[in-house]
Amino acid sequence: MPKDPNILLSYVNTHLRDTYDSLEELCKSLDLDELEIRSSLKGIGYEYDEALNKFIPVA
Repeated sequence: MPKDPNILLSYVNTHLRDTYDSLEELCKSLDLDELEIRSSLKGIGYEYDEALNKFIPVA
């Protein structure tokens, strides 16, 4: 799992787009901490949008 939040953003969004129907599914499948991912990406101004199934910039 990438430690750099910008690389993590790309990694997670790519997996969500190509493989997983939700962040919860991605985290369960890859044994990842959903809160840690959300927190890391919130730190660079992104939040998960369930309807779009990707992290988007916070307005």
